Amino acid sequence: MQPVSAAFERIWPRVQRMNLLDDRLSQDLAAAGDMTDAMVRRIVNLARYATVHGGASGILFTCSAFGPAIEEAARVVGVPTLKPNEAMFDEALEFCVQAAGEPRIGLLTTFAPAADSMCEELLVMARGKKQAFRMERACASGAMEALNAGDTATHDRLVLEAARTLAGCDVLMLGQFSMARCQAQVADVTRRPVLTSPDSAVRRLQAVLAASS
Repeated sequence: MQPVSAAFERIWPRVQRMNLLDDRLSQDLAAAGDMTDAMVRRIVNLARYATVHGGASGILFTCSAFGPAIEEAARVVGVPTLKPNEAMFDEALEFCVQAAGEPRIGLLTTFAPAADSMCEELLVMARGKKQAFRMERACASGAMEALNAGDTATHDRLVLEAARTLAGCDVLMLGQFSMARCQAQVADVTRRPVLTSPDSAVRRLQAVLAASS
């Protein structure tokens, strides 16, 4: 929750916000290997709680691996509900328009199960915009486990090591909100623009809610 809270403080500090956490979801998904109906219900119930009991006028989910469940939650609650990375994907595709030759987008993650659904979501978005690009991805294996154990130094080192393999891309995306802490370092080692989910998502949510008010 800290990375998205920091993004709100930088970009939209006056908004009232609340945090809801189901800290078993990502572990259960990794163990199951695929999303189950029970996991979808848990995502929907979080959204229901936020709107019914918390009075939320907008929702931002922060785990990259639950795209289809978040779409179902948005349908059920009927308020603007953002998937973690859709705003970042839009910004990455804007870089593709400016790139010379075949654009290359790099996706760097620390939670391997998130990568497939993120890539599919980006491809669907690109088809709708009739944009073509080459996708490259890397996973900083062990980084999330290190961060969960409080070892931020190891997390950051593993992220930077993996980022170097994507240095040939036109733009890099950091796939987990928890990776936002490494944005400046990744930009330094790759010499490429680096997008983070929290900043992109907060900007998008602010614009969506302003337009709907």
